[in-house]
Amino acid sequence: MSEGPNPAAKWSKYNTDGESLVRNGEFCPKCGPGVFLGVHADRKTCGKCGHSEQNE
Repeated sequence: MSEGPNPAAKWSKYNTDGESLVRNGEFCPKCGPGVFLGVHADRKTCGKCGHSEQNE
C-alpha cells in the first residue's frame, strides 16, 4: 500500500480561502468549469469528452 493520502484525490483539487471555495485544478476548455483535466506525465486529458493537451 502507498504511504499517505492519494494526491490525485478529488479533495486535493479544492481549497478554502476564508469563506470562499477555491478550485486548484485546470478545467477542460470544451466542458467548462466543473470538469478537471487529468494530469499525466506527458499530457492533460479530460475524462468526460476525451480532450487532450500535450505538456510543454
